[in-house]
Amino acid sequence: MFTDHSIYLFIYLFIYFIHNNAMHCAQVVYGEDVAILAGDALLSDSFKHVALNTKGVSPERVLDVIVRLGASVGPKGLAGGQVMDLECEGRGDQSTVTQEDLAWIHTHKTAALLQVAVASGAILGGATPEEVEACEKYALNIGLAFQVADDILDVTQSTEELGKTAGKDVTADKTTYVKLLGLDGARAEAERLTKEAKEALTPFGDRATPLLALADYIIARKN
Repeated sequence: MFTDHSIYLFIYLFIYFIHNNAMHCAQVVYGEDVAILAGDALLSDSFKHVALNTKGVSPERVLDVIVRLGASVGPKGLAGGQVMDLECEGRGDQSTVTQEDLAWIHTHKTAALLQVAVASGAILGGATPEEVEACEKYALNIGLAFQVADDILDVTQSTEELGKTAGKDVTADKTTYVKLLGLDGARAEAERLTKEAKEALTPFGDRATPLLALADYIIARKN
């Protein structure tokens, strides 16, 4: 059965993700070269950390988590989404990039990381396959909502408020949800994704209350 311990585990992972995205970007503080190396080091260390520090869980579940971690940053995860994102930069004619393309990019680039965070907590906490699937649906929608919110903040907040350069997506001529849907349309999409994310948690009842609050925070945040 899905335990309260696993709820707290992936709440922690969510808070860690959100907190680090709200801070000054590492490349701004330390330079791009150090930021890239830090990312490589943290990524490599994540596999070691799971293998060495996961106690009281079956080897099959630990292996499942390690495999999912690898997949989340591979060609069908972060790397693939980032490549597609780069390919879509500089396309002045927004008709060449559809909303489906944008969803694919951020499903793999952003939501995949949230999905593995949530799924890992669920798996290590003893969740059933059905419970893991429900958690992944929540994470997918909230990951996309996070990106929509980022696109909105990029055009509505100042550099000081964001802690990173505002308007950089416009400067890079990137395809964003605001560019495709307009500001009001992007806000409506964020609300829709958040609603679907919350609905996915219905089977967990009151145990999901903290995650429901996180869903609201993700689209209400100011940086």
